[in-house]
Amino acid sequence: MSHTPRLLFVDDEHLLHNLFERLFSRHGFEVTCSSSAVQAIDILAAQTFDIVVTDFMMPDMDGFSLLSHIRERYPRTRVIMVTAHANVQHAVRMMQHGAIDYIPKPFTAAELVERVQKSLNTPLPEETQENTSATKQAASVRTGQKAIDDMYVGQSEPIRRLKDMLPRVAKNRAPVFIQGASGTGKEILARLIHNQSDRASGPYLTLNCANLPRDLVESHLFGHRKGAFTGAVEDMTGAFERADGGTLLLDEITEIDLPIQAKLLRVLQEQEVQKIGAAEITKVNVRVVATSNRNLSQAIADGLFREDLYHRLAVFPLTVPELAERMDDVPLLTQHFAEKYCRLYGLPAKVLSDALLQRLLAQDWPGNVRELENMIQRGVLLSADRPVVDVADVYDSFFYNAGSRSSPSTDAASRHDTIEEMERHMILEALEESGHNQQKAADKLGISARTIRNKLKKYREEGYLT
Repeated sequence: MSHTPRLLFVDDEHLLHNLFERLFSRHGFEVTCSSSAVQAIDILAAQTFDIVVTDFMMPDMDGFSLLSHIRERYPRTRVIMVTAHANVQHAVRMMQHGAIDYIPKPFTAAELVERVQKSLNTPLPEETQENTSATKQAASVRTGQKAIDDMYVGQSEPIRRLKDMLPRVAKNRAPVFIQGASGTGKEILARLIHNQSDRASGPYLTLNCANLPRDLVESHLFGHRKGAFTGAVEDMTGAFERADGGTLLLDEITEIDLPIQAKLLRVLQEQEVQKIGAAEITKVNVRVVATSNRNLSQAIADGLFREDLYHRLAVFPLTVPELAERMDDVPLLTQHFAEKYCRLYGLPAKVLSDALLQRLLAQDWPGNVRELENMIQRGVLLSADRPVVDVADVYDSFFYNAGSRSSPSTDAASRHDTIEEMERHMILEALEESGHNQQKAADKLGISARTIRNKLKKYREEGYLT
């Protein structure tokens, strides 16, 4: 994409429109809001969007009907389904009919932004099939040390050690376990292992175990037969079969429940899978790369992760260092991200000012490389046509400091606040600013006074107000 990502948010809760516009505008999106699926259809007919985030339960037309309309008319538009009524039937139905992701409430603002950003880079099913030959051709080119340096930016001592080990790990077919904090680049490392292996021309599949509803993990791993359970309206091929002859990345594998871990261990041992509801067994040839941001020793001690599964996966255990442990790489990373987003948004080449670089080098990085990338993206966008990205472009006072652990305003709501908590904060803040005049607060937020009254009643029942 060479333009600003365009997002359509569909929800009949008008208060969320204001919140989502603020939230996603901060992250470089152009946001349009719709209060119904019917209205969204009219908007889609007049404008083009990269991604649609839609609620499931809405009056007149539900989110599934909107999903079907988009998949039929606009197959290149990704759809994320959001619902407060998550269950296996909904999830199976949505994913089988083309939703790129399915997010049950409640969720944090940071989680939603991360999953929307990730979905923009997730191939649609038809894209995976169409690009298979191109991927095979390109894979042979993306080998060697230069490919490693291009994809995994950094020359600090811990990164050099990791890069030196990579070719030897890649040449083997044994499983790899990559451990590291969120935002350190575990997925990039996994992709490099595939690209440098003799499976580079085969499929590369990613399954984020943390993002799937728990009841669906087994189906997505091993597949199921039509009628195997309520909601299984057609056959589904699991990730192991689809990755046959290639590599399967099991991202955040420690989030899988223990019963599924036992079945996964058997698949790794026997190299065969059995779909849910099927009698036959299928042989597979898949290399597994697993990742986790948990403390593995603690997870095993707490009984959350099987020790025998860990040892089966960790033939090659790799640890990705946090950004704080490789600060020498910050100048290289910042320039890499500046070049990346200049290309993405069609802007002239930029450099970072010395003052900005010193500020970045002095900062704490709880969000690791991902946090640094987000800040550089913001700076590239705010510096517009200027050739230098300066301190004010990244640390603009209009936005909260992404490195801060405190929240000075509504726009600076905690990364860990759920959408419902942010909504409550907005309402109470608007009431405070309007002298507790409900009509004025409603006008300020673009909602009805009745909505304010209903929300306040709910907050009292939940104990947030007396």
